[in-house]
Amino acid sequence: MTLNCTLKRSPAESSSELLGSQVLLELLGHGVKGEMVRIVDHDVRFGVTTDEGDGDEWPKLREKVLAADILVIVTPIWLGQPSAVCKMVLERLDAELGETDDQGRLLTYGKVAGIGVVGNEDGAHHVTAELCQALSDVGFTIPAAGSTYWVGEAMQGVDFKDLDPTPDTTAGTTKTMARHLAHLAELLRETPYPPE
Repeated sequence: MTLNCTLKRSPAESSSELLGSQVLLELLGHGVKGEMVRIVDHDVRFGVTTDEGDGDEWPKLREKVLAADILVIVTPIWLGQPSAVCKMVLERLDAELGETDDQGRLLTYGKVAGIGVVGNEDGAHHVTAELCQALSDVGFTIPAAGSTYWVGEAMQGVDFKDLDPTPDTTAGTTKTMARHLAHLAELLRETPYPPE
């Protein structure tokens, strides 16, 4: 499951969409099928519960997240930070701290998370660090080399979606991340975390 945290509604082109699609394609090579959801195309409410009511579409998206073994969050960089959409998703995932299975484990335990970051400014490592901490806090496991990114020259107008072909370094980190996500998800399916 890939959550695209672009600020652009469909059908606008999005660098986050492109990187997320590349991650899904690499995962498919490891037998992992998935889908991408562009969060801004849904009525997701601000809040820190599993359901904010009044037409909130997060509960439907949450079901998909919990049904998946792998979650990938892709975000653009804005002012050196993850997008506001990404931060809203992290706030909604915070509700998982209060949700456990019959053995006392968070419902997100045993699920693997990866991160994709794009932008034409510096900040990919900072954004990745923020997301790693947040996803780990709410129960996801991040593998070694669990992120991929591209950043262009600061204060320029070239976006990831404008590149052809994708730079080898980004393609390589995307391939590695997908391989590690699939491997770790399989290990955690076979040997889940112990009960509380």
